[in-house]
Amino acid sequence: MSSSGAKDKPELQFPFLQDEDTVATLQECKTLFILRGLPGSGKSTLARVIVDKYRDGTKMVSADAYKITPGARAAFSEEYKRLDEDLAAYCRRRDIRILVLDDTNHERERLEQLFEMADQYQYQVVLVEPKTAWRLDCAQLKEKNQWQLSADDLKKLKPGLEKDFLPLYFGWFLTKKSSEILRKVGQVFQEELGNHKAFKKELRHFFSGDETREKIDLVTYFGRRPPGVLHCTTKFCDYGKAPGAEEYAQQDVLKKSYSKAFTLTISALFVTPKTTGARVELSEQQLQLWPNDVDKLLPTDNLPRGSRAHITLGCAADVEAVQTGLDLLEIVREEKGGSRGEEVGREAPFRNLDQT
Repeated sequence: MSSSGAKDKPELQFPFLQDEDTVATLQECKTLFILRGLPGSGKSTLARVIVDKYRDGTKMVSADAYKITPGARAAFSEEYKRLDEDLAAYCRRRDIRILVLDDTNHERERLEQLFEMADQYQYQVVLVEPKTAWRLDCAQLKEKNQWQLSADDLKKLKPGLEKDFLPLYFGWFLTKKSSEILRKVGQVFQEELGNHKAFKKELRHFFSGDETREKIDLVTYFGRRPPGVLHCTTKFCDYGKAPGAEEYAQQDVLKKSYSKAFTLTISALFVTPKTTGARVELSEQQLQLWPNDVDKLLPTDNLPRGSRAHITLGCAADVEAVQTGLDLLEIVREEKGGSRGEEVGREAPFRNLDQT
């Protein structure tokens, strides 16, 4: 089936197939498409359409090629070991940017394992389930699956696929190129700020006790830098355990936007004694994906929606990345109270970062 025919098929209506900006963005990234679904639900057809769409630099890895019958992984431990070794080898190859994994992937443990591998090799993950009308209809799937699995066999696999698998967090992930540019801009900002005479009076906040210094190497100070691809978190889900995670994931606007490319606007870079980051100005469309409950330090705060939107660039020793958003909220609260600080220079904002 050609990708040109995908436009007329409801079951193939995905941003990564239909939206050319998204296609162009994903081609710049290292992306792992993880197909999941019951046998006969249309996974393999969808996998072939993805490969046909992206072509060069794309590789499909199918459990079928390893003679793995859908079911419990324990019965195919050696086969999965070979599959994972091959998948890791493809991740290491520079000529491959798009990987498509075709398997049932009905077990949470397996998905977590794949997410860890993707993180290790700095691949972005797009989790894809078929949209066919019969995808959960075991009676129809009995007739469609190539393994001749019975309806009872299929029902045993179904519970793991009826509920959405939620990630550690949702967010906008920068392309590799945009990540590299922002890191460099952030480093130059830190180097110049650390040597700026107007910054000297702030140094007391960065050192303990009676220690005094004339300048600071902020690049070294913020030594805890996020590895791999930079991102702007929307909702921390903790794999579904965080409050409000499931409600957030069920929103229609999220489902329609999942895997779609956006352009973020960065309006400022900031430094505090704990963190350094980039402030993100969200568009009206992006604000629809922003949670309602994250722009507060105190219950009484009434800050503009999206105030916490940021990209972490670094943290001081023993400081976690979550602190960056809290620091930005403090800055926004000070601004709302009328404090604009001291202007010592002005640069054009850094814009047009493509995300998925």
